[in-house]
Amino acid sequence: MEAITILLIEDDPMVREVNRGFIERLENCKVIGFASNGHEGLKQIEKLKPELVFMDIFMPEQDGVSTIRAIRERNLPVEVIAVTAANDQKTIRQILQYGAFDYIMKPFTFERMKQAVANYKEYREKLKNVNHLTQDELDRLLHGRPAEEQPGKHGQLPKGLNRATLDKIYHFIETRREPTSAEEVAEGVGLARVTARRYLDYLEKQNKVELILQYGGIGRPVNRYEVVKSTLR
Repeated sequence: MEAITILLIEDDPMVREVNRGFIERLENCKVIGFASNGHEGLKQIEKLKPELVFMDIFMPEQDGVSTIRAIRERNLPVEVIAVTAANDQKTIRQILQYGAFDYIMKPFTFERMKQAVANYKEYREKLKNVNHLTQDELDRLLHGRPAEEQPGKHGQLPKGLNRATLDKIYHFIETRREPTSAEEVAEGVGLARVTARRYLDYLEKQNKVELILQYGGIGRPVNRYEVVKSTLR
């Protein structure tokens, strides 16, 4: 397998070195350059033409959100994996909307980075030398298996639920450090609250998320959800 060329865009030298060390432990991965901010990172992308970029969000001069937006506007052929301490729903949503391949929160482990790269390698191999995809092949690429094989009644989702939306909701909850409410999911993914609750009910029945009752002051407890630990990828 041809080595994956990687550019690191990170302003903290210590974190940059940790990232480099982790990546160099992985098979067929090569760090070909560094940048300390988004402005410099864009120049390095155009000069070095890496296949993959690991990018921080909070950086001086030009942050990660502005940088990934510029990458898409310039149609630069590179995939982006965010590696950041940013855990607010607004930032997560922006980065995902601009097509980040993965989102890794600091502090992270070697195993999490290893999994992100393994997922990318699988994605790259599936697309290699393929000009056209069938629906099943696309479903396997996006979700790991065809939609008809996904959990649900007779292998299909209940009427009115969409696989892409379901995956987006699951990923949103997965990236949160604290249990999240249906209202937060609705706002973060861009759905009506009643629609978000339908998806959350389904995920709970499939044992993908866990319902947690959070008691605060006076009034009814708030239903919050977090990913069932055994389902974390």
